[in-house]
Amino acid sequence: MDRDRRSASEALHERARAMVRAYARRASPSESFDALAVDLARFQAAHVPGYARLCAARGVDPGALVRAGEAPAVPTDAFKVARVFCFEDGDATITFRTSGTTVGARGRHAMRDVRTYDAAALASGRAMLFRDLSAPVPVLVVGPPESEAPDSSLAHMCGLFASALGTVEPIERTFFVRGGTLMVDELRARVAGLPRQAPAVVLATSFALVHLADALGADVLPLPAGSRVMQTGGFKGRSREVAAPDLRRTVARMFAIEETRVVSEYGMTELSSQLWEATLVDERARAGVYVEPPWARVVPVDPDGLAPVADGEIGIARVEDLANVDSAFAVLAQDRVRRVPGGIELLGRLPGAPPRGCSIAVDEMIGGAGTLP
Repeated sequence: MDRDRRSASEALHERARAMVRAYARRASPSESFDALAVDLARFQAAHVPGYARLCAARGVDPGALVRAGEAPAVPTDAFKVARVFCFEDGDATITFRTSGTTVGARGRHAMRDVRTYDAAALASGRAMLFRDLSAPVPVLVVGPPESEAPDSSLAHMCGLFASALGTVEPIERTFFVRGGTLMVDELRARVAGLPRQAPAVVLATSFALVHLADALGADVLPLPAGSRVMQTGGFKGRSREVAAPDLRRTVARMFAIEETRVVSEYGMTELSSQLWEATLVDERARAGVYVEPPWARVVPVDPDGLAPVADGEIGIARVEDLANVDSAFAVLAQDRVRRVPGGIELLGRLPGAPPRGCSIAVDEMIGGAGTLP
């Protein structure tokens, strides 16, 4: 990565982290969302050939951008077929990959500077899951350690929460999926031995919780008062589908906590920021409605023309993420969403083939040349 490009990247990272720091202090950011967004779009158009092609195909001059919404969004499928980052492969410090099968292409999100991702994740996690916890608490992860899933953004985030916000514990007292096995008896013993005078935080994927519930049956693992559980990921597994409200009730019963303390998180490999339900921090909040941090924005758009739809109407998610400095600040997902009072409602994945607008955008990025290196 040449010196000028690195210098520009580092300046943009610092501006993104300044916005995160302002949020952590509950202060107003020093610049607007659109000001940073258009500078990111210009930087990415200059250094990601596929994004430059996408802008050209849409007739967008990056130098003339005024608002974030004027810049084209990169479909998540493009992360499977193109290099969606502004540096050479050797400059990546970490690469997250989407889940996939042995025959399916996996998207990759390479990062040169993971500090911005970490700052954004910690700020959101503190605000939405750890807000009222003034000291480190036990963190139990119903998932693998990062050493066993080095390309998982979720494993990285959970490990970050455990190390930065949790009490210092060895791996076997923190991570309860190891070697591909759910350690039910170890988790049972760990919960039974938790100090009762302090809350604990459990981090898990939705289907890890389903498997845990299956293993426990009618048994209960009562957490200390004030504890909470983060669940993330979809509700459709290989064997069956579980409705979100049913799983929330099951998790609350399993850990003997209130349903409002089961908090869902929404993230994607292709993003650097997460959305959270606000049920833990706002008694008016509704389950299934997610809140963006100030450096991220979700815009429901029409799946064909990609134009924004009215509040209350269903579209697919265009996610503008200012922490995505070296990749794509605007990402087009295949999740159905709508803007409602209090935030964004997630309505599940769009079934079947990619939306026409997403498919066209991928083709425009690769210029009809097929898979790019």
